Amino acid sequence: MVQKFTAKCDFGGRKIPVTLYIGNPSPNTHPLEFQNRWLSKEKGGAVPSDIMESFNKLQKISNESKVSFEELCKYVIDELQSSGEIENDFNKATQFSDPKNTQSDNK
Repeated sequence: MVQKFTAKCDFGGRKIPVTLYIGNPSPNTHPLEFQNRWLSKEKGGAVPSDIMESFNKLQKISNESKVSFEELCKYVIDELQSSGEIENDFNKATQFSDPKNTQSDNK
């Protein structure tokens, strides 16, 4: 099953969210090669190099471990989203429990 995720792609210095789709790539093809080429040619944008490198590494891990690239990507994307939610919850809890942010009736 094709996985999708949103990445902030570069459009002349402006970062704009773009939905990208991940399937099982050909063994000698970068997983985002065609989408990156299309984004560049048709829209004047580019997938950031760190994302391109990360998916290249995931493809290598998938090939070496003989696991589905799509499933590996799904796992990684889910973990990143989960850790982002945990970080947001932590920040909210920290802000809530910070004595400077609470009002006291003792004047």
